[in-house]
Amino acid sequence: MKVIFNYQNVFFSFFYDDADACVHRSREYAMNYVLSGEMVLDDGHRQIHVGKGECVFIPRDHRVTMYKKASGGEQYCGIYMCFTRSFLREMYGKYARHTDTVEPVEKFVPGVMKLPPSAEIESLFASMTPYFNPEVKPQDDVMQLKLQEGLLALLHTDKRFMTALFDFSTPWKMDILDFMNENYMYEFTLEELAHYTGRSLATFKRDFKKVSELTPEKWLIRKRLEVAYHLLKEERRKVVDVYAEVGFKNPSHFSTAFKKRYGIPPTALGAPSCI
Repeated sequence: MKVIFNYQNVFFSFFYDDADACVHRSREYAMNYVLSGEMVLDDGHRQIHVGKGECVFIPRDHRVTMYKKASGGEQYCGIYMCFTRSFLREMYGKYARHTDTVEPVEKFVPGVMKLPPSAEIESLFASMTPYFNPEVKPQDDVMQLKLQEGLLALLHTDKRFMTALFDFSTPWKMDILDFMNENYMYEFTLEELAHYTGRSLATFKRDFKKVSELTPEKWLIRKRLEVAYHLLKEERRKVVDVYAEVGFKNPSHFSTAFKKRYGIPPTALGAPSCI
């Protein structure tokens, strides 16, 4: 069971179960502070453990799996601050006059990173703990000030954040098939696929037609089935493990699609299992 309150893009979350995992895909930059319990972030290459009193930075357009769980006898409670492009543009207007007077800062493309302890971060999130009480609702302008504090805490942590957070350039187009081959197992809408490959929806549809005769939805199903076929036949994996791993949400849909594609049920290839 989980409870989440959203106040002006500042999210207060409680997790009452022993553990909860979700695939997080934020279009915006964010900070996530752990008030109690523990959070583990997995970006497919490494894991970052974030304990009580620690804060992590998450870049925009980044996919990461979050595991939130109890620790030290305390349930998970966390505060997630989301910095939208419109907010950052407004803040850039406030701070732009300072950028001409400081030394040039190197280009910075931050990944998921645990932030070093600081008085600014500690005091910021300590001041927001009363809002975990659902009967105590903050005013919108107060939350806007907290977002500004969070932004300043990042800029004070590393001045190179200035070049990343205030970069409003249009993203470069990413190769569509490269992206989909790497992320076929996740549930993306067409709008998300377009966004994450740096395109408008119309441009994404037009570009996809140039690389495949299939629709994006049918391409993803075929890709998942091809990977599943390999895992079942070559690695002798269990069907019950494979269907979810490749992105199918229920075994009956997987079994039907597999048989339609290959003429045999998946159980004819994989290690013995029930599905």
